[in-house]
Formats: sequence, structure tokens, C-alpha cells
Amino acid sequence: MAEEYRESLLKKRYYENCPGCKVDQYKAVQRGIPFRELIFTWVIVLCTALPISSLFPFLYFMIRDFNIAKTEEDIGYYAGYVGSSFMLGRALTSVPWGMVADRYGRKPVIIIGTVAVVIFNTLFGLSVNFWMAVTTRFLLGSLNGLLGPIKAYATEVFRDEYQALGVSTVSTAWGIGLIIGPALGGFLAQPAEKYPNIFSKESFFGRFPYFLPCLCISVFALAVTVACIWLPETLHTHCGNSILSDDSDEALEAGSCEPNEKGKIVETEESVPIPKKSLLRNWPLMSSIIVYCVFSLHDMAYTEIFSLWAVSPRKFGGLSYSTKDVGEVLSVTGFGLLVFQLSLYPYVERLIGAIMVSRISAVLSIPVLASYPLIAALSGLTLALVLNCASVIKNVLSVSIITGLFLLQNRAVDQDQRGAANGIAMTLMSLFKAAGPAGGGAIFSWAQKRQDAAFLPGDNMVFFVLNVIEAIGVLMTFKPFLIER
Repeated sequence: MAEEYRESLLKKRYYENCPGCKVDQYKAVQRGIPFRELIFTWVIVLCTALPISSLFPFLYFMIRDFNIAKTEEDIGYYAGYVGSSFMLGRALTSVPWGMVADRYGRKPVIIIGTVAVVIFNTLFGLSVNFWMAVTTRFLLGSLNGLLGPIKAYATEVFRDEYQALGVSTVSTAWGIGLIIGPALGGFLAQPAEKYPNIFSKESFFGRFPYFLPCLCISVFALAVTVACIWLPETLHTHCGNSILSDDSDEALEAGSCEPNEKGKIVETEESVPIPKKSLLRNWPLMSSIIVYCVFSLHDMAYTEIFSLWAVSPRKFGGLSYSTKDVGEVLSVTGFGLLVFQLSLYPYVERLIGAIMVSRISAVLSIPVLASYPLIAALSGLTLALVLNCASVIKNVLSVSIITGLFLLQNRAVDQDQRGAANGIAMTLMSLFKAAGPAGGGAIFSWAQKRQDAAFLPGDNMVFFVLNVIEAIGVLMTFKPFLIER
């Protein structure tokens, strides 16, 4: 009887504090791990991550076909602008999308973002010149503002003890998307050359050799858009997480808004509105965002440079890989990343904390990157094995860094400010990520022209610059700069 009475009180207090909530939302909060919402989070983040980097394996050849680069060494320079245009568009609109998500809900912004992928990613695959490619990528970034809201959604739909799993789901799906995307681009670009028995050079896919990977991603985004019709809104359900906490019995029975013995606050109708703290003055938030931006700059530059380096000729220090070879490497990397993030990351994060995970991962990334110029000297089976291992390790470490910083950002603010906070993070991150491909492409082109330099010749300079950025990020993870709330 006591248990039934407690259950009735839980339901009563839940609906009093959250009048718009539905029965299925109450059950989702009650059971702790909402697996349906976990799947929603996974596919939505995957949908927005796939088009970001899917172009990198074939971007070298796309720029070459546009006939805009005067020399082969200049291709990386123009490729950087196409890669940066998406992030520039997202930088200009992330804060407005975050404010819309805080006012009208996470769901509308998420649906608009997936629709943008359907439309503009398809148009990018049909690009016939350099400026059409830049414009469609810019519009795709401008209208795809769902990453901030989905990060807020992932922390709101899980109870406190499962938030590491929720945020890990976001970063895992993001990392997997950034790897599966290039894998799709590598396998499906130029299908008339790779699969002449299926696609002829006179067919539609022969005339638009980079359309097939874009089409596949757009079809997936369309399916996600339809599925989002059943996506539950979380903007007004945060009270349930507090009310249904295992430690809230005293506050529940008292019906007050004061902290219970465990220090958890339970909201009621008598709660006095608390003025919102300025996000820009919230140093735990801003410090985690700044560190996040530094590592985002590094990751985006690495993502583009890896593909450009792999497909560039041996005479320039590359691997002379085809887009299909790059796709195979990234497929293996994606599988390794998936296994690590779902099985090991939540345990490691609970054991040593988010900051320590990010710090150790960043330190270990430096020797891995330093080995890449040496890998280029290998060949055959040895090259394939070493390159796959290095790629898996590098991407596992990168996603571990980002996951830890995701957790710090969302723990630094209350629920009603998470959309705007993530909007600020997305704006600054997008600016840094826009600089990543542009700067990476320019440095890559410059490095290929200095093969006989005395100091760090060729691609040695590229990976040295990446390691310098990584080292700066490591230093910023220490106090007094990075502070946890």
C-alpha cells in the first residue's frame, strides 16, 4: 500500500508541475533509460553528421572536374572553401536556432534541420561548378541548426545518472556520422568508374558522378524527418526528472520547492522565478566551449586533411589511394569507434571524470598524429594494417575529447538555457570548424609545394601544425582555465 501511495503522489506532483506532459512522457522519465528516445537521438545526430564530411573523399576530384584550380597543388586550396562554407553558414545561425528551440521547443528545429539535409544535400550532389557547390553547402549549414537542440534533448530525456550515456550517444553518433559519411562518399562517388556493369558513363549518375552518395544520405534524412513526427518534446518535461528522483520523497510529500536533504531542488507552483544568469558570464560554460572550439578546429582540419592526404599522389607524400580505399579505412574506423563509445566510454567517464578523459585523450593523440608521415613510407598489407589501427585510435581519442566537453557544457547551465547555451557553442564551434578546412586545405597545398624544404618537408609540416593545435587544447584543459560546475 505504501508503494502504491508513493506512486500516486509521484504522478500527482509530476502532472501538477508539468500540465502539458503526457502519460508516455511520465513513463519515459520513470523508467530511467528511454530506449525509443535513445534511438531517436542516434538517428537524428547521424542524419546531420553524414553530409558534413561525406564530400571529403571525392572533394579532391570534384574540384579537379570543376577546372577552377590552375595546378594540381592548388586543389586543396579550393577544397578548403567548399568544406568551410557549411560551417560558416551554421556559425551565422546557431544562436538564433538555439533561441527558437528554447522558446518553441526542440522538435520544430530538429525537423527543419532534417528537411534542410534532404533539399540542399541533394542539390550539392548536382553541382556543376564551384560556386554552386559553395552556395548549397552554405545554405545547408544555415538551415541545419539541430545539433544544439539535440544535445539539449539528450540531457533532458535522461535522468541524471544516465546523462553520460545520453551525451555519449550524441557524440558517438556524431563521430560515427563523420566517419560513415566519408565512407559512403568513398564507396559511392564516381559509380560509373567503379561499377561500370551497373552504371554507364552516359547515365544520370555518369553525368553527375558525385550525386549518388548525396542521394543516399538525403533519402536517409527523409526517413528521419518522417520518424520525427513521433519525436516527444522535452522542453517542458524537465520537472519530471527532478520530481521522480529517487531522493525526492521528502520534498514530494512536503510539496515545497526547497532543496531536500540530498540538495536536489523540486519545483512547485509556488516557486519564485529566479533571474537567468548571463551565459557569457558563466565561466564553467564558456571555458568548456572555448576548449571545445580548439579541438573542433583540430578535428575538422584533420578530417579534411586525412582524405586529401590519402588520395594525393605518392610524389607529394600521399598514399595514392582511391576514394574506395579511403571508404574502406573509414568503415573500419567507424566500427571500432562504435564499439568503444557504447561499451567503454560511460565506464571510463564515471571512473576518472569528463575533464580527465578529454585531457588524456588529447595527450595520446599527439604521438599518433606524429606517426602519419612515417606511415606514408609503408606499402601493401603493412600499410593497410597500420593505417587502419592509427585511424581507429585517432578517432576514438577525438570523440572521447568531444564527449567529455559535451558533458561539461550541458552540466554548466540549467535546462531552460541549454538551447541558447548550445547555440553559442555551435556558433563558436562552427567558426572554428569553418577555419579548419580552409586553413587545412591552404596548409596542405602549401606543404605539397615544399617537398625539398630543410625543416619539416612536405606533409610533415601539415601534421606538425595539427599537433601544435592539439597541444594548445591540452594546456587549456587545466585549471584555472577549464572549470567544472
